[in-house]
Amino acid sequence: MEKVISFLNWREKFEDLDIDSIGRDFILLEENLFKSTSDYPFKIDVTAVIICVKGTIECSINLKPVKAVAPCFLVLLPEQILEHESVSNDFSGYMIAMSKKFTDNLLPNAQEQLPLFLSVREKPVVELDGEGLEGMVSYYNMLKRIVKVRENPHRLEVARYLTLAFFYGIGFSIHKTDSGKKSTHYEKLVEKFMNLVQIHHKQERSLEFYADKIHLTPKHLAKVIKETTNKTANNWIDEHVILEAKALLKSTNMTTQQISGELNFSDQSFFGKYFKRQTGMSPREYKGK
Repeated sequence: MEKVISFLNWREKFEDLDIDSIGRDFILLEENLFKSTSDYPFKIDVTAVIICVKGTIECSINLKPVKAVAPCFLVLLPEQILEHESVSNDFSGYMIAMSKKFTDNLLPNAQEQLPLFLSVREKPVVELDGEGLEGMVSYYNMLKRIVKVRENPHRLEVARYLTLAFFYGIGFSIHKTDSGKKSTHYEKLVEKFMNLVQIHHKQERSLEFYADKIHLTPKHLAKVIKETTNKTANNWIDEHVILEAKALLKSTNMTTQQISGELNFSDQSFFGKYFKRQTGMSPREYKGK
């Protein structure tokens, strides 16, 4: 049976509202429109830039706790898993949601695209000063004026060029805020480990695999991870696997057997025992919760 993944689809969620958009590829949202919470992890199918003018957003992105305190902007990428989102009562801001088709056409050259999106993955929140926030809001208002002129046949292209300039600005802001920060040797090893787990957790759950990739012994890697994060390396691997399993159980129509295969378990029974050991409930119980 072919799997069909149903991501949390912000485009469908808001398409019946009176919002500014260009088809389903480019959507502008304001104030309370994107205040939503979920009791379970879910994947998103868009790139979203949230300009935080006032208040706070808290969530986890691929297991990493994220707290966005205004003034700042937060960038969410397709395929990322979000959970435990909360928005303060005094929050105000703007969101720009872009389809994968739209963002893929922004930077067609993969060599240009990769460093920027790796930076965004590592640092989804960028703090702003007053001038920076004013610039972000001005950018949003320019886009809004373009989007509202529905008779303009070139408005998607204009939005694309404005957004490209914005993403280059994001890259500069990330570089500027990170330029004075120096990581310790252990922190760099942890970062390598976390990146590898993010990439390979569906196929690999052994500490030996990750230690070999980083050119360390499993014993030394375990020591580094435990001392730096207060969690074991195996805990981090298991948490990524369970997070993916939860998202697949709640956000797709895949069967438990299909999910078991997707996560490289030998059979459905072994996956069920693993999931229950980690969560205290069976995959079926979690899906129906």
